[in-house]
Amino acid sequence: MKGLLTASSLIFVTALLSFTAHASDTVLPKNGAVASAHPLATQAGINILNKGGNAFDAAVATAAVLAVVEPYSAGMGGGGFWLLHDAKQNKNVFVDAREKAPLKAHRDMYLDKDGNIIPKLSINGPMAAGIPGQAAAFAHLAKEYGALPLEESLASAIKIAKRGFAIDHHYIKLANYRQDALNQYPDAAATFLDNGQVPKEGFIIKQPDLANTLTAIAKHGFDGFYKGEVAKKLVNEVQKNGGIWQLADLAKYNIVERGPVVSQYQEQTIISSPPPSSGGIAIGQMLNMLESLQPKLDWKTLSEADQIHLLSEVMRRAYFDRAHYLGDSDFVNVPQRRLLNKAYNQKLASSINMEKATDSKTLGSQVQIYEGFHTTHLSVIDKQGNRVAATLSINLPFGSAYLAKGTGVLLNNEMDDFSSKPGVPNAYGLVGNEANAIAPEKRPLSSMTPSFVESDGQVAILGTPGGSRIITMVFLGMLEHLQGKPVEDWVNKKRFHHQYLPDVIQHEPDTFSQEIKQALQAKGHQLKDVGRTYGNMHAILFNKQSGHVTAASDQRAVGQAKVQK
Repeated sequence: MKGLLTASSLIFVTALLSFTAHASDTVLPKNGAVASAHPLATQAGINILNKGGNAFDAAVATAAVLAVVEPYSAGMGGGGFWLLHDAKQNKNVFVDAREKAPLKAHRDMYLDKDGNIIPKLSINGPMAAGIPGQAAAFAHLAKEYGALPLEESLASAIKIAKRGFAIDHHYIKLANYRQDALNQYPDAAATFLDNGQVPKEGFIIKQPDLANTLTAIAKHGFDGFYKGEVAKKLVNEVQKNGGIWQLADLAKYNIVERGPVVSQYQEQTIISSPPPSSGGIAIGQMLNMLESLQPKLDWKTLSEADQIHLLSEVMRRAYFDRAHYLGDSDFVNVPQRRLLNKAYNQKLASSINMEKATDSKTLGSQVQIYEGFHTTHLSVIDKQGNRVAATLSINLPFGSAYLAKGTGVLLNNEMDDFSSKPGVPNAYGLVGNEANAIAPEKRPLSSMTPSFVESDGQVAILGTPGGSRIITMVFLGMLEHLQGKPVEDWVNKKRFHHQYLPDVIQHEPDTFSQEIKQALQAKGHQLKDVGRTYGNMHAILFNKQSGHVTAASDQRAVGQAKVQK
């Protein structure tokens, strides 16, 4: 394990470096484990563990393969959040590798001369792309926490990018969603489509340019992506196609190590994501609200309809605060201490009426946050007790759909996660969040919520993709764990969601019986079947008394969980 950051490092640290963990582990894990969204990525992580790499090396290897085989979810043109537990120092650290707005970005960059939002400008093409953080995260984890050189951790991804991989039904579904956008950009279409059409299952996709970019990162670390030939190609191609990136944007990119959000629920310590993620604070608030109602009103003992009603009400209140107060804490003052204060959350919970749904309009001014929905997640643990939960994204499926020629890098469209027109009501009367307004080098607000739940007996590692629904999925997964259910139940639980606005309970098909629907509607809830399953959770459970490790991947997609033999 390598030491702390040096003063000469290009990566600087703001806020609290880390949080000392709940308690030292009683025993070490008997096995390492990897759970991720694709079997090739999971196997790459397991291979690194078998070669003597630690959880941080395995997480890089897993994420790098996901960058190759999941172009619709994450990649070298994106970024993400990495929650680490360093067993040697018994510390938890949050690595913020979220994309940053370019230096030429400004508050009104997506508005026309009349102040109206220019359609698709923040969604498709290089103007939609923030400065990626993925490569910086790889270099940082390898240098500061890894046991193996980056060349070894990236070897599987480079090999798969060169030789190609066979697409599956999940790829086809998401490529169908973005086919028109991909066809706007010849290099993207040539790489990810077959003569302009979504390929058939088993079609082989090769990415030699991406293999070269990964090789440059393997050899030169940070400089291999953010300086030199790769950086020049990225900037030239972005500018050639109407974007505003400069070489200085890449050279100045930095990851930030932050203190995780830590909250307490009874005997459990929840270690989760701080701003610019909204997840850790929202989950802390929801659990605080539930705890404040106990033992008089215990969510675990309620009827199914009453439990769904109560959980929806705490979701509604946490998302109200999320919409009003959350942003990049390097740029805005996020009142984290007040939002997590138990007395404050007790007051929020006291307004819940178990017989009647709250009208969201009565909570206060109507503010909305819009967010893309496709992301990926991986969870890793090693035999030393190091662990990683990482949620990575390029925002919408296939990001901006723009592939920078000669680099293999598919750019994100995370700029769309900013409020393009804050402070002004849209056609629905909703106001964009001022705290999430665009500014140079600012990171857009996110719902990505990689998390640990720790007690004296167990450690849970979990996270999921899913846009604004990520937080409630992780929350529901945690509640399964708090009831002593196995890891398979966390990842496969039927999902529902309330986010304050729109004022509806969103849910997967077949989540509620007709009887439950009628009971919820009788309380005044509006229900919305979203028409498809959502999320893709990958989780690990470590028993600190026995050393036993279990892992599971969401059956909704093609992921795989493996425990090291």
